[in-house]
Amino acid sequence: MMASLSRVLAVLMKEFIQMRRDRLTFAMMIGIPLVQLLLFGYAINTDPRHLPTLVELGDDGPAVRAIIQGMETSAYFDIQGMIAPGETDDALRTNETTFILVVPPNFERDLLRGEQPDILLDVDASDPVAAGAGAGAFPQIVASATAEYGSGAAAAATPVIHRRYNPAGETAMNIVPGLLGIILTMTMAMMTSMALTKEAERGTLETLLATPTRPLEVMAGKIAPYVLVGAMQVILMLLAARYLFGVPFLGGAGAFIIAVALFILVNLSLGFLFSTLARTQMQAMQMTFFVFLPSILLSGFMFPFAGMPGWARFLGEMIPTTHFIRAVRSIMLKGADMADVWPSLWPLMITFAVIATLALTRYRRTLD
Repeated sequence: MMASLSRVLAVLMKEFIQMRRDRLTFAMMIGIPLVQLLLFGYAINTDPRHLPTLVELGDDGPAVRAIIQGMETSAYFDIQGMIAPGETDDALRTNETTFILVVPPNFERDLLRGEQPDILLDVDASDPVAAGAGAGAFPQIVASATAEYGSGAAAAATPVIHRRYNPAGETAMNIVPGLLGIILTMTMAMMTSMALTKEAERGTLETLLATPTRPLEVMAGKIAPYVLVGAMQVILMLLAARYLFGVPFLGGAGAFIIAVALFILVNLSLGFLFSTLARTQMQAMQMTFFVFLPSILLSGFMFPFAGMPGWARFLGEMIPTTHFIRAVRSIMLKGADMADVWPSLWPLMITFAVIATLALTRYRRTLD
């Protein structure tokens, strides 16, 4: 039987009409590749520069100033100010800085005497990619700045690099804690986003809307089972991190539980919001992936956050996964407690309040 061109054209026109009606799916097909192109082309940088750096100045003089100038000229370091002795641990633990240059007392005097004094670079090595280039360039910077004090081309000072939290530079130490945020983002938002859309497709949503159940009660009932699922995922991830990859857990359990609970609630409420916007399960899944992609690329999970351009960091700060990954890495690897991770927790609280309010508002409109 010969194929009819007119019938093929009729089916083709039908598909175009259906695509025009399903504007959300069409927008996703165009939007997701465009977002990928922009993020990979402009925001992703595996050779980060201008990383925040503080200086603990125990001595000052021409050699110290030459070292600091050399660090700034290298473009790997961004000298942001001075730090008092004893504040080094807090600055690194709270993600305030990536590098701390520690100049010991009497450094200039010992240098002139030819004693080759140590000069220390404290490095937050929890992200080995971010810290690797700067730490690798530091010995050459010191050598160039102090060579005139030594014999010939030899440096008169001894650079000492102290890699904190991940001395061996193992990628798993950075990836595994961050993976917890990525998995929760994908599973929690996706499962909840398909909850109401599944009922709409099966025709059971009208029965739910006919009940006297309030929007807040529906939302609580919908997301409550997935809170337990999320808790199980977290437990499995922690066990795997500890016994398969050797990732430590050094911080406070209370701070970790609060961070996980907030993040789960944020993603479940986001999924509930998607379920009030989408008409089909496919649309709900597409919305989830539209959020999931920036969460991977802009949160600091795979690529150093500090190495991104300013506009990308601005967008990343609005992504809940960014704050959660910071908190989890600080707790697990750096021994952070509640006070240390509070700057990452309050954005999650605000995000949850905003998304939950929007979801409840959308559901009320559905009821009307």
